[in-house]
Amino acid sequence: NQFSCGEIMLNPSFAALVKNSPILPVLHMESVEDAVNVSRALFKGGITCAEIVLRSPVALDCIKAVAEQVPEMTVGVGTLTTPQQVKDSVAAGAQFLVSPSFTKTLATAMIDTGLPMLPGVVSPSEITQALELGITEVKFFPAAQYGGAKTIKALSSVFSQVKFCPTGGVSLGNMAEYFANKSIFAVGGSWMVPKDLIANKDWDAITLLCQQAIAAINDLDKCA
Repeated sequence: NQFSCGEIMLNPSFAALVKNSPILPVLHMESVEDAVNVSRALFKGGITCAEIVLRSPVALDCIKAVAEQVPEMTVGVGTLTTPQQVKDSVAAGAQFLVSPSFTKTLATAMIDTGLPMLPGVVSPSEITQALELGITEVKFFPAAQYGGAKTIKALSSVFSQVKFCPTGGVSLGNMAEYFANKSIFAVGGSWMVPKDLIANKDWDAITLLCQQAIAAINDLDKCA
């Protein structure tokens, strides 16, 4: 899946991964069974990728279970902060990698897997460091706290080659503001997987929220 450009190895495009459903659900799962059911509900609602974050003791088990039991869903890992977590997540079956932060060490470990990846950035300096490694797709996190769509617009005027996936404070209500910027290829969020619906095991309600989100994006002509 890799191809060489000079000495830089370029990973498969993250934008291509989420092209047909440019919403990346951020899943904080406390139960393997719930992770499997939520993933099925997401896919039923038209969302084809999901990020399981490393914020619970069972996160890697959840990734493994979804990869094995819900093969139609492309499952990835989020909240990566160390190279060892990258290795463990790939071993568990993660098909893409997302980090809330950027360091050269961490980004290089992510690149070396050959998987689609999104390091987290908020500043011009971090974006420049990413570009030095050949990375042009980044997560903008936490989006709301760092100025949201207005900040990304300012950054994209300088870094026109960079594509952003804002995460943090994105919702059905403000999604259009983000997608108005052509440099934004997807948004990440958890509004379609609220904790109360997971606790009540209301998978149909999660599917409905996903359908609403995809419909809203179709109205914006963002879907292929």
